[in-house]
Amino acid sequence: MDSESNDSGRDNAMNESAMWSFFIEGLSDIELQTLHGEMQQELLQRAIRSGDQESIIQQAFEIAFDRSGLGVNPWIEGKFLVCPGALVSKSAGNHRCRFVSVDQEWVWQSKQLITETKRPSPGNDKGFRAIALIPVIEGTAIDIVTGKMQSGLHKAEKVASFEVKEEQLVEVSQRVISAEGMFGFLAIIKNLVVLCSASSISFFNIFKL
Repeated sequence: MDSESNDSGRDNAMNESAMWSFFIEGLSDIELQTLHGEMQQELLQRAIRSGDQESIIQQAFEIAFDRSGLGVNPWIEGKFLVCPGALVSKSAGNHRCRFVSVDQEWVWQSKQLITETKRPSPGNDKGFRAIALIPVIEGTAIDIVTGKMQSGLHKAEKVASFEVKEEQLVEVSQRVISAEGMFGFLAIIKNLVVLCSASSISFFNIFKL
């Protein structure tokens, strides 16, 4: 009896999958792009309604940064992808930093961004820490970019790449990148320490100036 019930469930799932495949195949490119955009927006709104963002952010500030002060890898919390970012500065000409990009856009520029909170680094450091929340969307590409500035010269050191697959964040590659960086990394961060010295300025708003 249980076997028959399981077989029936699988058949129904296959029929439903075939139905959706048939529907999608009949869409034009423009209709498919529109549907994709609407689905992303719906997932965004569901994520916003799903949980206590402030509690998630508060907890993230307690666990999202390693001994060096840089952010750990993003993780999934319910319907949210939690994205830490940080800059650790000892002086105006030297710092280390690690930030997240989403589908080749910095998270603070992403249309998927739900909210962000930025706080000054603890202790004597002149840097800052930030937590951003985005929705969990299948296929989203995540890059964690690590870089540093020494004597006023920037260098992007490493990129770890992940993808959202079946509600899990799966690592797909790690690579060292050139000094020029990616997605305008060096140009964007060039004067970051000076701009962030005023702790009242939101990290993500800085990049909208």
